[in-house]
Amino acid sequence: KRDVVGELREAVERQGLVFGVSYHRAEHWWFFDHGMRIESDVRDPKYFDLYGPAQPALLDPRAPPSKDNIPPDREFLTDWLLRLVEIVERYRPWIVYFDWWIANLSFQSYLKAFAAYYYNRCYRWGIEPVIVYKHGAFKEGTAVPDLAERGTIKTIYPSIWLADTSVDYRSWGFIRDAEYKSPETLIAHMADVVSKNGVFLLNIGPKPDGTIPEESKRILLDIGEWFKVYGESVYGARPWRVYGEGPTEVGEGGFFIERKLAFTGEDIRYTFRDCYPGYNYIYAIVLGRPKEEVVLRAFTKNIKLAENGIVDVDIVGIEKKVGWSIDADGLKLKTPVDEIQRHPYVIRIITKKSS
Repeated sequence: KRDVVGELREAVERQGLVFGVSYHRAEHWWFFDHGMRIESDVRDPKYFDLYGPAQPALLDPRAPPSKDNIPPDREFLTDWLLRLVEIVERYRPWIVYFDWWIANLSFQSYLKAFAAYYYNRCYRWGIEPVIVYKHGAFKEGTAVPDLAERGTIKTIYPSIWLADTSVDYRSWGFIRDAEYKSPETLIAHMADVVSKNGVFLLNIGPKPDGTIPEESKRILLDIGEWFKVYGESVYGARPWRVYGEGPTEVGEGGFFIERKLAFTGEDIRYTFRDCYPGYNYIYAIVLGRPKEEVVLRAFTKNIKLAENGIVDVDIVGIEKKVGWSIDADGLKLKTPVDEIQRHPYVIRIITKKSS
């Protein structure tokens, strides 16, 4: 027998990447329930370990128990925990990602037990652990909430959160008729998330033989080229005082809204980082194609978000100086459109630190 997870871990670590696991065993309580209602091998005791209890349950994990919504029993919950412990002991993942159904109240004491065990083991191993959860399954501050599967949130969140999506609009796994997103669309989505104190988890679906589809590979390589130029606006950066500006509304934000995120050249997302002594960088990530002039309305003569004054403004990756001025409308830049090879592109605002 092959240890597929172990092989994947070794391959990931050879490339200097972080290895994590996604654990969906909670959904196994009910996922194959429909197979119990017809003549199928789901009903064969020989396959109970494969198909799970297949009990009737509702998709809402917080729905009250009923004959159509049977909560997990102790045997299943213990099995759920022990399988997870086995995964951690064998593979030492840095990330454990859960889907939504662990928010069922039956899991509460088991989640606490797992978190205590996992965090303590990782401390001994010298690993920085991350647990990702949905729908309030963990207490705020004890793990990282996934607030926006295939979406985003409205404004800056006070603690680190996660958004996850795929290179394909239609599937997490490999399908032949995939509806791939452009690298520009994914980068704009990522910039929006990072500006609001989030981290961006991007999925690709490998083929059955484990190879990465050519289009997925092209998208990842294009994103990598973007990071070579503009990565300083993301890596090591954090949210600024405002997340951004622009005409594109995300409403209340949340899950499954990514098709509505049609960002334009007037949509700006801000990040911030400490730099050399005495100065800070504020990054304005312009989410659409460049225009001859861009106006950053967060910076005006009337609004002193950069209270110690702007020292200089440039465009990351371009040596040519850009003309800029500030008035009641905002910070205005003359953009060298022909020299900007990629978008979204990044404007760097250099400011003095507070004394």
